[in-house]
Amino acid sequence: MSKFSLSLLSLLLVLLSFFFIGQAQAASTCNFNAVTNVAFGLYDVFNASPTDSAGNVQIRCTYWTARTVTMSIGTSPNTGGFNPRAMKLTTGTDLLNYNLYTTAARNIIWGDGTGGTSTVVKSCPRNTNVDFPVYGRTPALQDVSIGSYSDILVVTIRF
Repeated sequence: MSKFSLSLLSLLLVLLSFFFIGQAQAASTCNFNAVTNVAFGLYDVFNASPTDSAGNVQIRCTYWTARTVTMSIGTSPNTGGFNPRAMKLTTGTDLLNYNLYTTAARNIIWGDGTGGTSTVVKSCPRNTNVDFPVYGRTPALQDVSIGSYSDILVVTIRF
């Protein structure tokens, strides 16, 4: 059996939009508080089952009242799309397909709301940490070389 290590640096780049409540008040923001990468660990090219993993994006908002926040995850630069996304071999050209989902059932692709993808919308109370779990899956039986694979995605929150 051939096994190797791979990791997903999926939530490295972030875009954040800022809005202001009014001229007499300080700016209200939503900030990324913590990000846990989706790390798939060892991928066995002979295993007939997909490899699943999960990560998390945690934000904290400073609005005076609860706000609705929408989080989207961009396309893979290695495929230019959402389905599939692909991690690239660090020392070569092989691509390992994967995807990110909004649910633990891994049936709704997390994207920007276009091309059959969905975003996640949550209420964010003032000064409270709010988690956005990210569920990942690599399909089984992909014929790829041994090595480390990674991808970098852009996460955007709108509030």
